[in-house]
Amino acid sequence: MADTLRALAERCIRVLGPESVITDPVRLRTYDCDGLTSHRASPGLVVLPETAEQIAAIVRACIEAGVPYVARGSGTGLSGGALPRTDGVLIVTARMRRILDIDVANQRAVVEPGVINLDVTRAARPHGYYFAPDPSSQQVCSVGGNVAENSGGAHCLKYGFTAHHILASEIVTPDGEVVELSRDDPGFDLLGVFVGSEGTLGITTKVTVRLTRLPQTVQTLLAAFDTIEQGGEAVSAIIAAGVVPAAIEMMDALSIKAAEAAVACGYPEGAGAVLVVELDGPEATVAHQFAEVGRLCREAGAFEIRVAADDTERALIWKGRKSAFAAMGRISPAYIVQDGVIPRTALGEVLGRIDALSRESGVRVANVFHAGDGNLHPLVLFDDAVPGAQERAEKVSGAILDLCIEQGGSITGEHGVGVDKARYMLRMFSDDDLDTMQMVRCGFDPAGLCNPGKVFPTPRLCGEVPGVRKGPHPLVAEGKADLF
Repeated sequence: MADTLRALAERCIRVLGPESVITDPVRLRTYDCDGLTSHRASPGLVVLPETAEQIAAIVRACIEAGVPYVARGSGTGLSGGALPRTDGVLIVTARMRRILDIDVANQRAVVEPGVINLDVTRAARPHGYYFAPDPSSQQVCSVGGNVAENSGGAHCLKYGFTAHHILASEIVTPDGEVVELSRDDPGFDLLGVFVGSEGTLGITTKVTVRLTRLPQTVQTLLAAFDTIEQGGEAVSAIIAAGVVPAAIEMMDALSIKAAEAAVACGYPEGAGAVLVVELDGPEATVAHQFAEVGRLCREAGAFEIRVAADDTERALIWKGRKSAFAAMGRISPAYIVQDGVIPRTALGEVLGRIDALSRESGVRVANVFHAGDGNLHPLVLFDDAVPGAQERAEKVSGAILDLCIEQGGSITGEHGVGVDKARYMLRMFSDDDLDTMQMVRCGFDPAGLCNPGKVFPTPRLCGEVPGVRKGPHPLVAEGKADLF
């Protein structure tokens, strides 16, 4: 395999130039994981293309050599979706960072995949628009990665996920062809299939995003509660009242402690939980809803409510929440983050059971989550220098995902499955479900070279050996589907 990669590296150098091909083992270590550092693998080869044509040429070279390849954006993913292959090529799109067009008349922008999420809003804001999807990592995550993972964010409660804001995407298919998928295409919604496919169906090279008009007014409040259960009651009451805030975010006492240590956000002292609620829209509507939200928070037991008087105070309220993941380094050497989803009505019960799991196992769990849509982000803390600590943390992390499934929820809301949650797919989906998904994947990538080993627990239909099934898939046997 070393000889194959060496020959492939020489071919890549002819396409990209020597400065865009990395073979040095020390430099390769830079790319051995994404934001989920518990999964690592040093790539066999790293390339840094700057055009779709270059990516297509690299993909065709990989196909001819029979070498797997993985796409990577900013590397901020939290499920190991961009984990490289030691025997493969990592295609990094970070140099493709041009905003090609801001089309105000049609409320859209065209960007390359390496463009940072927040930079789209910065470019559109002078025209009265912004890019609504806002992952907590929006200052560093790239649009291409957002497309791959169908990223969400604090404001997805009202505005939806990345998929709701992508109008078209130019991609390099797994056979090395450059094509465009669009919402306007007749027939099957291939763009809808592609967004959120975690890099298994091709590589994004250009994206047309929907721009959203800036709201007339924005109001943000911070409500502090003695317990997280009280905060959950407030969330349920707000939604039940018919109010749909732009965002409802919650943090528990442990995550507040970490945020205070990291960024001195000044949240109310002694709070067992804080709720960040943001409303936007016409002034009269926001004023009415804001009064209602304040009343419901007080009735649920809020002992302090702060209202942001201006953008500076609003930014300070959000600073603690947006910094929560990175802040965990102040209170723990390592952590595992999950993003299971549960019904909002189950918040109190599930949070109580997570607390019980933490006490029984002796493993600390900090809770930060999108409370409005039940998207939990439990951070399972551990010291990776202590033997067995990571295994105990992984056990608690898995038990939390089992809780989400038990409540009729999902193992992921926005971080993706990647390698981290692939083994849990069997708990959420039947064999027939997984086979159907795999057949779609095989339709795009029959050779199985495009980000292999991600999402699915066992490759079953693309001619790969691992898997439980011994005979052909029933649909294949009946002549209703083709086995590539």
